[in-house]
Amino acid sequence: MNEIKVIAFVGMPGAGKSLCIEYLEKKGIPSVYFGGITVDEVKARGLEVNEKNENFVRQDIRTNEGKDAYATRMINKIDSFASEGHDKVVADGLYSWTEYKIFKEQYGDNVTIIAITAPRHLRHERLAKRPVRPLTKEEAVSREYSEIENLEKGGPIANADYTIVNDSSSEDMLVKLDQILKEIGF
Repeated sequence: MNEIKVIAFVGMPGAGKSLCIEYLEKKGIPSVYFGGITVDEVKARGLEVNEKNENFVRQDIRTNEGKDAYATRMINKIDSFASEGHDKVVADGLYSWTEYKIFKEQYGDNVTIIAITAPRHLRHERLAKRPVRPLTKEEAVSREYSEIENLEKGGPIANADYTIVNDSSSEDMLVKLDQILKEIGF
């Protein structure tokens, strides 16, 4: 199997992770999406895709399959890209401290964790305006609390290899991302 380099983006909802993923996908780099596991499971259970059901399913998967359930599923997807000959992949939305540790153990120096951060008020504005699954301020706050308290999301953000502050334009953020990509040879 091909040795693969992985970039995993971490950050709170609305920080700008999706913009970074789309940017790298346009460069031909395949991606895997942690949140896709949740959305697929919500649909498989015949539930409406909304914040309440997503939160329930996220917690249910981790309760029934263990804190490492998402990481295990994502590693399988990443490794399938390696077996297809890809040498790079992007992981969107690594959430928990457990997932962080598993990724570091699995990929060692071949995984780079990049935190995308933004002031809370900007994240809430972005979440309210996004075209797919917009969130009200109350839904955004509920999701933030759940992700911090239940998923230990703060650890991966605090311990990221790099941090990009996304508090101005999209273009500015992508310039910062390009600088990191150049530095790590990605």
